[in-house]
Amino acid sequence: MNWEDEGFIISKRKFKENAIILDVFTSKYGKVSGIVYGGNSRKIKNYLQIINKVFIIHNSKGENRPGYFKTELMKAISPEYFDNKIKILCINSLSSILKVVLPENQQYKKIYFSLDELLNSLKSKNWLTRYLNWEIELIKNLGFGFNISSKNLNSIDKQKLVEIKLDNVDYKIPSFLFLKDDYEPSSKEIHEALNFSRNLMENKFFIPNNIRFPYSRKLLEKKFL
Repeated sequence: MNWEDEGFIISKRKFKENAIILDVFTSKYGKVSGIVYGGNSRKIKNYLQIINKVFIIHNSKGENRPGYFKTELMKAISPEYFDNKIKILCINSLSSILKVVLPENQQYKKIYFSLDELLNSLKSKNWLTRYLNWEIELIKNLGFGFNISSKNLNSIDKQKLVEIKLDNVDYKIPSFLFLKDDYEPSSKEIHEALNFSRNLMENKFFIPNNIRFPYSRKLLEKKFL
C-alpha cells in the first residue's frame, strides 16, 4: 500500500546499522510504523526527533510486510524546548502514551487535531492546563467516555477537589480543570490533576490490558511532587 500523509513522530528505534523504525501518528492513517533507511545519518537523524511534524511517503509491497518511509521535515517542535525540562517531559509523556494506546492503522481525527492544537499552544501562558485537559480528552476520544457535566463546577472553589464516582471507582478532580479562565494552578494542583488522569488511564486501559504505564509519564507526575 502506497500513500502520502503528514504526522508527528511518537517513537523511533534502531533497526539496522543505518536504518531506524519510526512510529508516526498521521492525520489519515493513524499510528503507522515504517523503516527509514539512512535514518541514523547525521543529515536525517537531526530532524527525526520525537514529536517533530514530518511529511511521509509510505511504500509497502504487501499488507503483512513492513513499510518504508521517506520523510521530510515540516515543523521542528521538540528542539524549540530542549532548554525547558517540563515541556520536554510533557512531550515525552504524550508521545509515549500515544505509542501505547493508539491501535495500528486506525484514524483518530479528533485526537490528531487536538494534539496539533496542543503543540501549537506550548508557548502560551496556560499551556500546562491545556496539556492536562488534553490527557482527559484523549481518554474520552479513545471511547472511554465519562460525564461530569452534571455538576455545577463554576460554583465550586477553584482550589478544591471535586469528588466523583466512575464505574464504581472514586476519583478526586481539581476543579480548575473544568473552568474556562486563566487560573494558574499550583504545583500541588497540577500533581493532583496528573494523578487523576493517570488513575483514569490505568483503570480504563492499562490495567485491563495488562500493559505497563509509561515511565516518562510517571516522571512528569513526580516533577510536581
